[in-house]
Amino acid sequence: MNLTRESIRGISATRREDLTVLSRSFNEPFSAAQAAEALGLDLAKTRRLLAALADGGWLARVRHGWYITVPIDASVPSEWREDPWIVATTLFAPCYIGGWSACEHWGLTDQIFSATYIVAARKVTPTDQIIQGSRFKIHSVQDDSFFGTRRVWRRRTAVEVSDPHRTIVDIMDAPSAAGGALHAAEVLRAYFESEHVDEDKLIDYGDRLGRGALFKRLGYLIENEHLGSGGLVNRCRERVSKGISYLDPDGSDSGRIVSRWNLKVNVSRLAPLEQP
Repeated sequence: MNLTRESIRGISATRREDLTVLSRSFNEPFSAAQAAEALGLDLAKTRRLLAALADGGWLARVRHGWYITVPIDASVPSEWREDPWIVATTLFAPCYIGGWSACEHWGLTDQIFSATYIVAARKVTPTDQIIQGSRFKIHSVQDDSFFGTRRVWRRRTAVEVSDPHRTIVDIMDAPSAAGGALHAAEVLRAYFESEHVDEDKLIDYGDRLGRGALFKRLGYLIENEHLGSGGLVNRCRERVSKGISYLDPDGSDSGRIVSRWNLKVNVSRLAPLEQP
């Protein structure tokens, strides 16, 4: 079905007016309850209206109970897909785009990931979801750890994304956010070769997050890869917590323990430092 300004006359004047209100009211996915408020209708009637508009190709279903308006020049309305970042910002709020998706955004990786990585300040289940054919990986955190983000615009919708420094701290805290420790090390190298590098910000953000294991991984990698300054290595050393942590928490149980960093290097392609 090819929608044009002429073919829009194929719906009733009332529905055309309702569709105009929805298009003007929402730049992102909306629920039946939100639509009812915008249209000034009761919820039951709104649900029927939205279903009819979706069946006619004037709206697209994001998931059960959530819709987006379809551009009138969309050639195949039933296949119209919203920007995954906009979908995430609406459905998983409060949240930010992080992990490998933020690495892609800031030019810290050349790898292409099939899923969008989301950090949400509330419990979201399941943590792996497919919406409109797009995959999402959701990591839940406490809302008091929400800092170090920047606002970017996707069309007319504001989306929060972790800034380069918070992105690094996040993947040092949980290497799985970068797809594993090997890729986290590659991203770290790219960060130190970029215009984004700021050693003070890394320490500040790491302190605010308050987890010693991230300083073990950060310190070990910058020393092992000859990145940053000696002062940064020393600042990480001062923050090393007790106990043995894994370079890759999702990796093998085997590996050499580097006592200088209280870290088990369980990733074979990273040559461990010599013991002091």
